[in-house]
Amino acid sequence: MSSTNDIDAILQKLTIPQRIKLLAGRDLNHSEPIPELDIPSLRFSDGPNGARGTKSSIGLGSSFDVDLVKAVGEALGEECRAKSTHVLLAPTVNTHRSPLGGRGFESFSEDPHLNGTVASAYINGLQSKGVGATIKHFVANDQEFESSKILMTGEVSERALREIYLKPFQLAIKHANPWALMTAYNRVNGVHASESSKLLQDILFKEWGYRGFIISDWTGVYSTVECLNAGVDLEMPGPSVMRGPALLRMLMAQKLSLSDIDKRVTNVLRLIQRAKESGIPFSGPEGSLDTPELRQLLRRAAADSIVLLKNDKQTLPLKNDYKKIAVIGPNAKIAVPTGGGSAGVLPTYTVSPLQAIQEASKHTGTEVEYMIGALSHKYLPGIESHIYQPNSQRGALLEFWNEEPTTAFVSSFGDSTPPPVWSTLTLASNCLLFDGVYSAKFKPDEDGDWEMGLNVTGHAALYIDQKLIVEYVLGAPVNTFGAAEVRGIAMDLKAGQEYDLEVRISNASFVTSGLPFPFWGFVRVGGARKVDEDATIREAAALARESEVVILVVGLNNDWETEGADRQGMELPGRTNDLVLEVLRANPNTVVVNQSGTPVSMPWIDEAATVLQAFYGGNELGNGLADVLFGRINPSGKLPLTFPEYRVRLEDNPSFPSFGDRGQESGKIHYNEGIFVGYRGFEIRKLSPLFPFGFGLSYSKFEYCNLETTEVSSDGRFHVSFNVSNVSQVEGREVVQLYISDSQSSRPRPIKELKAFTKVHLTPGQTKNVKLALDREALSFYNEADMCWVAESGTFGILVGVSSTDIRLEVEVELKMTFTWTGL
Repeated sequence: MSSTNDIDAILQKLTIPQRIKLLAGRDLNHSEPIPELDIPSLRFSDGPNGARGTKSSIGLGSSFDVDLVKAVGEALGEECRAKSTHVLLAPTVNTHRSPLGGRGFESFSEDPHLNGTVASAYINGLQSKGVGATIKHFVANDQEFESSKILMTGEVSERALREIYLKPFQLAIKHANPWALMTAYNRVNGVHASESSKLLQDILFKEWGYRGFIISDWTGVYSTVECLNAGVDLEMPGPSVMRGPALLRMLMAQKLSLSDIDKRVTNVLRLIQRAKESGIPFSGPEGSLDTPELRQLLRRAAADSIVLLKNDKQTLPLKNDYKKIAVIGPNAKIAVPTGGGSAGVLPTYTVSPLQAIQEASKHTGTEVEYMIGALSHKYLPGIESHIYQPNSQRGALLEFWNEEPTTAFVSSFGDSTPPPVWSTLTLASNCLLFDGVYSAKFKPDEDGDWEMGLNVTGHAALYIDQKLIVEYVLGAPVNTFGAAEVRGIAMDLKAGQEYDLEVRISNASFVTSGLPFPFWGFVRVGGARKVDEDATIREAAALARESEVVILVVGLNNDWETEGADRQGMELPGRTNDLVLEVLRANPNTVVVNQSGTPVSMPWIDEAATVLQAFYGGNELGNGLADVLFGRINPSGKLPLTFPEYRVRLEDNPSFPSFGDRGQESGKIHYNEGIFVGYRGFEIRKLSPLFPFGFGLSYSKFEYCNLETTEVSSDGRFHVSFNVSNVSQVEGREVVQLYISDSQSSRPRPIKELKAFTKVHLTPGQTKNVKLALDREALSFYNEADMCWVAESGTFGILVGVSSTDIRLEVEVELKMTFTWTGL
């Protein structure tokens, strides 16, 4: 297939059953092939944070650096090519409506302009390598509360839908044109997104002129005729549930026509044509990509995502003459590259903060001592770094039986702590029923009693040196992204000693009807030394007291931020806050590093002089953090979302009354905050956040002057220019942010809205003139009554600043005549 004529010719050769076959997946990650007509199977890979991952999207958003994001997109394209993947199921541009959203780490921002602009760079980078991007989830898929994303309807005003939730998709389609778009699980104003003719036909196709491919979210198809006629080309995953024979029956009953089917088939064939032109093999090997250049890019991306929140005593960057550094905290030793769910990753390698700090201190002779201090996991950390084969190969031997002959597989993997989603080992079987044995040499790294945990589908028992430690019985709770963990205690283990670890599994009576996907079984083994947290907090404080500086790494992980569950509150888990307070009191020269994809409360913030927000930094998160700590990289990240004031807690958030179980009312969740999401809501209510949107400090100091604008054209185009100077002795990069205010509007509008930004690199003493181009997007709001965008005549404020609350320059421009439009 190389042209429209070729596609038409292929279409005419397809029988009706073959056409219907093309409209649903073959399995979890592939489309159906028609070999006799040279129609191959497309390969899809999940990947908001990589082709099974590089870093979290929220971290890319905090960089405010479109060039960096494009480079990461290019690297993801190369990674996809290595995996013979034709379409990456990313980026995610769902709006950060609440800090509790379980999948918040997958998206870029609470602000639609930043969200859409960063997504465009990501898509352009990825697709430059011949790999299709899938922008998702269309639309208003911003919470995981129980079954709300499937059963309940989000009641969203037309204006909020257009200005907040659809806007990132609109910008990305305008500036990057992704190959594919994924529909959301949820209903929008009463209609499932995958069945919404308004969203897909009226807005996406007719108004925006989109001509790409529409794919369902996995099991996100709930009808046969409605979904197909709305515009969903491919039902995933396979085998089909709502299409296949059901679609053939609907055709026979004339509930739809062959031309309706052919529209969808044509789009499938177009996507296959694009994939063929890319040169990526079909059914090719799933390789990996690991080069020094890629590692350096990931390290830069990790560092540039870090936001310096406080540096009151100029503790950072750290000096090179410390004799002893204490590294404390539950996120220090175990690398947490990203959150959980379908965005979870099994990276080829990771670098933890502790590893990177130890490496950075080797050449200075500084002693680095570690202590966990407190626990923060919901599930016990995975034991991947502690298990080996007799030949010292990392990993476990998995043997399983469905029928004779016996089949054995060896699985090996690098250091990681994957969530129970998808499993540490997914059984490579095409059957649902099996018996198996998972075995390895287990080598703990600490003396003491170890708590061991099991997550499996079915019935399993874990043995260490032939002694039963924990048994997982059939009937333990199972949900979309993992079974509940069952734990037991292995007594008096010795660090460095090898123990025989064995898990015996049977899922012969496991019923998969409660799961959305046809899982073939999984097993996850977790383990950690059992500790007395009162004692460990005291010990951590004692270590802090005897050290010159403390690096305290705390936060969330993929247990707490994951698909399938929203957070219940903003508090850090377990005894984390107690640990932070005790360490700060023991040694005020403490750098607190919080790692999370969404805001957390910080009741210790007044006591802390130095605070970093690290997000999830991917494979190189540790090295990126160390580069910022020791001054090899000057931090330049800015917060892509608002951190609420901890004293008022969760109730400060604009979405609080209508998010999760609070928002339920007769199967509806009301988006009562309307357009006032994130910083827009804080400002309209005159609430001061803990840290505002766009905030982030530097080791440099910058000044602004000479703000000028051109006249606004009749179609809303104009330019803004100003000077930025580095008035320090430290080379640095500054994210300049331009906001628009419209106090004369006939409709309520936010106090200000981000409409442009760029990152400026400045050497000491250097001044640069920054020029930003703006258009009608910067001046407009959506008029629900007339169903169009409108830019009203009048005076607009141009505000240039370093955050949403720190404005350095202001000027006004005038639009002389009102005008309206629809479309992109």
